[in-house]
Amino acid sequence: MKEEESQKTKPLQGVPGRLARLRSEFPALGIDALLITHGPNRRYMTGFTGSAGIALVTQEEAFLVTDFRYMMQATDQAVEYSVIRHEAQIFQTVADLTSKLGVHRLGLESRHVSLQQSGQLQAALGSLEYVQTEDVIERLRDVKDEEEIRTISEAARITDAAFTEVLNCIQPGVTERRIAAELEYQLRLAGAESGGFAFIVASGERSALPHGLASDKEIGQNEFVTMDFGANVRGYLSDITRTVFVGQPSERHEKLYAIVLEANMKTIAGLRPGISGREGDSLGRDVIASYGYGEQFGHGLGHGFGLEIHEQVRLSRESKSVLVPGHVITVEPGIYIPGFGGVRIEDDVLITDDGVKVLTSSPKELLLL
Repeated sequence: MKEEESQKTKPLQGVPGRLARLRSEFPALGIDALLITHGPNRRYMTGFTGSAGIALVTQEEAFLVTDFRYMMQATDQAVEYSVIRHEAQIFQTVADLTSKLGVHRLGLESRHVSLQQSGQLQAALGSLEYVQTEDVIERLRDVKDEEEIRTISEAARITDAAFTEVLNCIQPGVTERRIAAELEYQLRLAGAESGGFAFIVASGERSALPHGLASDKEIGQNEFVTMDFGANVRGYLSDITRTVFVGQPSERHEKLYAIVLEANMKTIAGLRPGISGREGDSLGRDVIASYGYGEQFGHGLGHGFGLEIHEQVRLSRESKSVLVPGHVITVEPGIYIPGFGGVRIEDDVLITDDGVKVLTSSPKELLLL
């Protein structure tokens, strides 16, 4: 049977250090071992890029349990782990391991264990004491290492290249789906493994939909076209939004765009280590509110991303995050007016020791097509 991933795909640097960081959390959690079932967390901790498997980490040892399809791949990629092949029931293999290792208190990823899996675990593992943990690995993932930053930067570069090429496709009569397909094509030509998520392409009145996935609507004359898309490069994502205009904008179109651009740029200029996610959110939100459009900006100003498109760090009114060097976040203010249209401008930003580095470089002046 053909393996799903190339055997040449190596784990990113830093995986050994990640094991030590994870184990340092065990005493405070009161656990002997952690069972890792969430795919992005498994990939982060092991380097294994396959789609099936469970990792078990104790203070002394680390195991990756997978099936026949992935044995060669897992052995090649998860270099710090003992790879074990399971037969019919993966949880029974895990149960045998925990018994052999003398595990008494087993941490579970509470956000990622389904009710069905919980029942299967209880049936297989019996009298073990379970400890529900929350976002342990996600918090480790918040701060990106140098290899992760290089990979995300490459994804951002590829996204910029795709944006440049797709501009040639945007014209009246072309459907939003056609533009989304062209974006995916250009991303792959530029080196992405795939698109990072379901792309948003929303034009005209539909551009007032913050999550307006590409439809069969044809691009019209004298309207906004908002595109929110990103690349997947070795599992790491980029996330950019640009709004362009087809035809000649009215004064109202130009004003809305100028306000969102001001909010984007003032946020980027004001971000730095030590400020809270709430403070970061207000940098752009206050600009939009000052022009009377506060009610037309209803989502958070930004979010962390990496192996997943939405990660722990948030710029929002409810955020509890505090920015530190190594956080990679989006800055994406927007204004959305039902019946008229909307604008969003989104960049990818790395928090540095003394400020920020903007990873996306696509032009932000209003492009007229």
